[in-house]
Amino acid sequence: MFLRATFAGLVLASFILPAQAQTIRIAIGTQDTTINCAAGGLLIRELGLLDKYLPHDGQYKDAQYDVQWKNFTSGAPLTNEMVAGKLDFGAMADFPGAFNGVAFETAGKHSLFISVLSGSIKGSGNGIVVPSASSVQSLSELKGKTISVPFASTSHGMLLRAVADQGWDPLKDVNIIAQAPEVAGSALQAGKIDAHADFVPFAELFTSRGFARKIFDGSQANTPTFHGALVDQAYAKKYPEIVVAYLRASLEANQLLAAEPEKYSELIAKVTGVDAEVNYLFHGPLGVQTRDLSWKPEYRQAVGTAIDTLKLLKKADRGLDLNTFIDDQYIRAAFKASNVDYTAQLANYAQTPLKAVDASTGKAITDFSHVAEIWVRGEDKVRQYASAESAFSALAALKQEGKNIRAVYAQACDSGIKLLADQAWFASDAQGRLNAFLLKGQAQQFATAQGGKVFDFTDATTQAVAAR
Repeated sequence: MFLRATFAGLVLASFILPAQAQTIRIAIGTQDTTINCAAGGLLIRELGLLDKYLPHDGQYKDAQYDVQWKNFTSGAPLTNEMVAGKLDFGAMADFPGAFNGVAFETAGKHSLFISVLSGSIKGSGNGIVVPSASSVQSLSELKGKTISVPFASTSHGMLLRAVADQGWDPLKDVNIIAQAPEVAGSALQAGKIDAHADFVPFAELFTSRGFARKIFDGSQANTPTFHGALVDQAYAKKYPEIVVAYLRASLEANQLLAAEPEKYSELIAKVTGVDAEVNYLFHGPLGVQTRDLSWKPEYRQAVGTAIDTLKLLKKADRGLDLNTFIDDQYIRAAFKASNVDYTAQLANYAQTPLKAVDASTGKAITDFSHVAEIWVRGEDKVRQYASAESAFSALAALKQEGKNIRAVYAQACDSGIKLLADQAWFASDAQGRLNAFLLKGQAQQFATAQGGKVFDFTDATTQAVAAR
């Protein structure tokens, strides 16, 4: 009897122990060079944040975790591996995210869009550039020209909307060709294309490196865009606590970026090769996009727009039920577990805040519409100034001291987005203040209305120094 009972106990244990000591895979697809995905991938991986939040009680009491990371340069191949069951999570933009949902449905499966990571309700982040030597100053001059774009990307959607706003036929009035960012960079330098449309961070990166000039920002199309995180629905149902843990790690990564944008811009640069100065454009205060993990109505709308556009492009033959595809229960749970108010964040549309004093006067900056910044090489923190005049006067002094300047930033007067000042245009207003703009035409229109003058960066700096 004892032997029989012992044998029965061992047989029972053989079924229980493997369940208790199970190894759970957490396979995450990232897009490292798409830098506004950083809080959903690169930073979590590099800083080991996920380990802090993974559950170790209940059904996970004796679980072992096999965390796998795989980097992609775009969303389509990432989606292929998710559908094939090789990945559980993925970070991508609204357009490829919508395609992810359609691809899962086509395969008889389901994926969930579980959070936003970074975005713009105006559309900033996508952009169109031309070769630096081009005479083109605006999109309106590209009729009949060749424009390349990563097909079925969020920037492709922006380009189609921008072309439509011009009253053009995208099949007749412009020659739109498919081109990945790494190919487009060489094509721009060789003059093989007239313009290139792309997503974060390439319009800014190509401009920063001096071989391209930005002539259109997605905010001009005024259509929301974002990058976010998705998960296989079956995985989420089986391991909801792990999904919440991943999102809590994203929340912490976001908080770290907000607290020390220069430090983490350098880390992103080290991993991706995307210049820290460009990373700061997005992740610094008052950046090009806002890091925001909440499901604002505008971002839900962006997914719907993406689905409609994918159908137009014949990249999808079916729609998606946004009420089930977008699932905010996990991000709400993550906010609650991290003691962050989701409802308050949902209502908060402010840019990443700037809390600083003018580096020249020491006075607190309270008006953010004319802020300018200087990043001096060798300094850990970017210097902030209340106005372009203050910054440009300081810039002249820094250069006289032999300081090496990494970047100068200015806030666009109309859109409010952060610009590389040496690529911006400036117009004086009725009070004589310098106001920054992305385009020369925008500056000219403003100057005419204000009775002011238009300046490029060089002339604006000269003007600021002379006025002191």
